[in-house]
Amino acid sequence: MEELIKCENVSFSYENVGVVKNLNFIVYSGEYLCIVGENGSGKSTLTRGLLGLKQPALGKIVRCNGLGLNEIGYLPQKTPMQKEFPASVFEVVLSGRLNSHGFRPFYSKEDKQIAHDNIKKLGLEELIKRSYRDLSGGQQQRVLLARALCAGRKLLLLDEPVTGLDPIVTEEMYRLIQELNSKEKITVIMVSHDIFAAVKYADHILHLNFDKSFFGTTSEYMESPMGKYFFSEDNFNK
Repeated sequence: MEELIKCENVSFSYENVGVVKNLNFIVYSGEYLCIVGENGSGKSTLTRGLLGLKQPALGKIVRCNGLGLNEIGYLPQKTPMQKEFPASVFEVVLSGRLNSHGFRPFYSKEDKQIAHDNIKKLGLEELIKRSYRDLSGGQQQRVLLARALCAGRKLLLLDEPVTGLDPIVTEEMYRLIQELNSKEKITVIMVSHDIFAAVKYADHILHLNFDKSFFGTTSEYMESPMGKYFFSEDNFNK
């Protein structure tokens, strides 16, 4: 497996207050990493760093083996504005190709074919002409996932992709993401507050916990002091 992203002694801060400290980890092609942690532990900050939108205060984030920012498909947290986007499903999915355009003013035949392929991959064919804002929350998230696939050929970065979805739709979304990873061999980095889903689906865990963080395989996490604490019976009963 080839290295895709490497964080070397990475720290982030806001107004000279550290929010992420001394992170070291590598994401290899084909892996499924889940980033978990309490609110305020730095998940969103690290996400911005991985997207090149915020520079570390210390250390560096290296994109390896030719991975460009335009090869990272990003599914952001859902916002009210997204729900009312006035475009068809096909137009929303196709817009994921904008990152690869450079100075080309129009979508190419290849762009449109990639959009159609990803619509089919996520089972959205019957919705292709529907208005995005008329879809259910689960359907909208599948459309945005297809859009992210159009943008990223190597890596998907998903920020809380199931927020606001009911349990059945949530499970379906997790299944789709797992299939993209296992069958399509797409590398996945998912930010989540759902630690149970993290250990169920991901093969690596990055748990941000203010001054002390954990990175390793899921099985290593479950045997670590941090993992044992969060999955302890006493902690469940709080």
